[in-house]
This record gives sequence, C-alpha cells and structure tokens, in this order.
Amino acid sequence: MKTFLAVVLFACSFSFAQNTIEQDIINIEDKLIAWRRHFHENPELSNQEFKTAEKIAAHLKSLGLEVKTGVAITGVVGLLKGDLPGKVVALRADIDALPVTERNDLPFKSKAKTTFLNTETGVMHACGHDTHISILMATAEVLSKHKDKIKGTVKFIFQPAEEGPPPGEEGGAKLMIKEGVLENPKVDAIFGLHINAGTPVGTLKYKKGGIMASVERFVIDVKGKQTHGSQPWSGVDPILISAKIIDGLQTIISREAKLTDEAAVITVGKITAGTRFNIIPETAQLIGTVRTLEPTMRTMIERRMKEMTETIAKAYGGEAKISFRNQTSITFNNPELTDKMLPSLQKVAGTENVKTMKATTGGEDFSYFQEVVPGIYFFLGGMNLSEESKGSFPHHTPDFMIDESGMLLGVKAFTQLTIDYLNN
Repeated sequence: MKTFLAVVLFACSFSFAQNTIEQDIINIEDKLIAWRRHFHENPELSNQEFKTAEKIAAHLKSLGLEVKTGVAITGVVGLLKGDLPGKVVALRADIDALPVTERNDLPFKSKAKTTFLNTETGVMHACGHDTHISILMATAEVLSKHKDKIKGTVKFIFQPAEEGPPPGEEGGAKLMIKEGVLENPKVDAIFGLHINAGTPVGTLKYKKGGIMASVERFVIDVKGKQTHGSQPWSGVDPILISAKIIDGLQTIISREAKLTDEAAVITVGKITAGTRFNIIPETAQLIGTVRTLEPTMRTMIERRMKEMTETIAKAYGGEAKISFRNQTSITFNNPELTDKMLPSLQKVAGTENVKTMKATTGGEDFSYFQEVVPGIYFFLGGMNLSEESKGSFPHHTPDFMIDESGMLLGVKAFTQLTIDYLNN
C-alpha cells in the first residue's frame, strides 16, 4: 500500500510540476516576442555581436546563472546547475545576422548599415537567428525557475559567427570548441534548432543521420601557356581546360555518386581568367562548393575531384591543382539519441505535427558540436498558416519573414528535451 501511495504521489507531483512549467512557458511569450523584435531591429554581423552579447549576458546573470562572456570573441555561455547531480546537456542558439538590406514595412525593421567586403549594405536577421536567441533566453528563464526538478546541469551556448567569420578571422562553433565550450563541465549531449520559413507554425521536422550537408569550398588553379588568341596552337588554353574540368566534375555526381543513398552537389560558382579578348591567358581559377551528406561519399568525391582535375589538365597539356577548405561538417543527428528523444518532441507538438524530412544541402556549423558529442538538430515551423498555400520568402533574402507565434513551440521543445534527457 505504501509503495502504491508513493507512486501515486510521485506521479501527481511530476504532473503538477509539468503544469507549472507549461504555465511559465505560456507566460513568457510577451517577453519572447519583445526580445526577438529588439534583436531584429539591432542586428550585428559575425564576430561583431557585441551589443547582442551584452543583452544576452545581462539576462542570464539576472537569472542567477554562471555566465561567461567573450567566448569565441562574442559568444556567451550560461550554466544552470540543478538541485540534483546528473548529466550535462547543452542547448545552442546562433546569434549573428547577415549583410542583407531588409525590404518590408515591419515597425521593428532593421535600419542598420555597414560596409561588407568593400560594399555598402544593410544588416538583417534574414535567417531567423533573432528568434533562436530569444527562444534560448526564454528557455533559460523557464528552467531557472525549476532547478529543483533538474537532475544535472544545463549549458546555454549563444554562438557567434554561424554564418562564417570574416576573412582572415576564426569564429563560430569551431572556435568555441577550441576554447573549451564543451568542457568544464563536460557536455554529454547537445540540442539545437532552426526556425524555418517554409514549415508551417506548430510543426517540428527532424531526420536521423545526416540532416544538413557538409560544406566544402574548393579552389582549382589551372596553368596553361599564354599566347595570341589568333594562334591557339602556340599555347595551352587554361580556359578550355577549365571548361573540360567543370564538365568532368559533374560526371562524378551523375555517374559515380550513389544518389539513392544521399544527395550530393558540386557547383562551380566563380571563374576568373584573362584580361583581353584576343589573348589566351596563362592561368585560370575556378572556385566552388561541394555538398555531401554521408562521410564515405564525401571522401570519394574529394578524391575523384583531385584525380580528375589533375588528369584532365595534363591531357590538354596544362597543369591543375585543387585545394579544399572545410566550411561545415555533416550535421549528423545521432540515431540512438534521436530515437530516445523523439517522444519529447511529440509530447510538446503532438505526434501528427512531428514529421520526418529529407536532408537539405544547406550547411550548419552546429555539425562541429556533433562531431564531439551526440546531438540532435531539428527544424521549427515559422510560416504563417495562411501563407502555406502561397509559399514563403526564402532564408537569406531581403523579404524573409517569420511568424512569431511559432517561437513558443521552440521554448517548449528545448525545455522538454532538457528535462527528459536529464531526468530519465
């Protein structure tokens, strides 16, 4: 009888605790929206998020958290210790904006201006990072009120420079890891989300395994022999070699990559060669990107690109060298952790609103955290339901728009994932 009574009392107390947390989440919505509008109106580019970081740090300190600033230049990390010992879970939000001039009539529209790579431009949260900051700030406030229900520690990571640091600088997740963000205390698992303008409000999307692609930047330097344009036989044409290389690279995708397993992309985005219409130049340069979703395929494609580049150039009498620079790794959701935490997402959104998705060839430097500890990255609906039939403006564009009513589900998801991971 005593055992039965204890079980009933525990169930009742846990249910009451959940109801209290749910009410706290509902009550924070006005703050959540106000924070989002502040950050949207005052965006800052990668590695320049100083005022953004100040506001985040002030909020975390007001909650009584241990706060560290200046991590990876402008990053902020808050630590919430539960009343009971246990594991350590990290939650991550990216905080930087983009060099995009906003084009809408929102009352909190960004009016920020800057010079980016010698070009005058506006600054805009054109990818939803303003909502990510606000969601994580709200989650920190909710969880800080319930330390007695937390078995372990929560690390709130506000990461700068997800869009990539300025040329010649370090930044983003890589630098945070380098500076020890996943240590002291050591993180056992990490969760991240991204609001999506093409996903209806109230929906969560996920995928086990590779959900976003690795992003590699490649440069191919082609060397020929300069000559007069009227006498091509007297030289070696690097422009012709470049064209053959571009054509050859696409056969790696169409004839060698097993696309029934995962998608892959090779794109040449820039070609530089020559100075005058009647001169065959000595050199040419190709710059592009490779996107892959599976580690073995990534290795194969890079190997074949190197072999093909050098061999094609040699066949036409020239030389070519290729170099790669990693921008992001594969955003890889740990399958076991995903299976374990899926019920938490279904609990807050409803089973019918948690949907599997196909991988995207976009990249995300959350992937670097997942290379060190198991992690889950998922998408949060941010498209107004009335817009579903018409579509929405893409991320990274001047007309990008998010429905703020979708943010509260992000707070619910982060909170539920945290409590369930630590307490189960």
